[in-house]
Amino acid sequence: MSWCLAIVNGRLAEIFFEKTRNNIGLVGHAYVNKGDYQTKRERLWIEKNTGKFKLAYKKGIYKDLVNGKIYQSIKHPSD
Repeated sequence: MSWCLAIVNGRLAEIFFEKTRNNIGLVGHAYVNKGDYQTKRERLWIEKNTGKFKLAYKKGIYKDLVNGKIYQSIKHPSD
């Protein structure tokens, strides 16, 4: 499982996803505070990732606001 930072419903969040050869499945997200990331490298991640990933979440469905793709939330196999 991988993660990155994104804007979800207008708030900063970590999104968790699983990537296969031709598909990306979003597992979930967790809202975070910008103040939790204090190093210069982490601040750069926020700037870089939030510019690329802006999502809207509702009832288990993520919609990418940048390119219009829709992703169904998947449940992790170990849960």
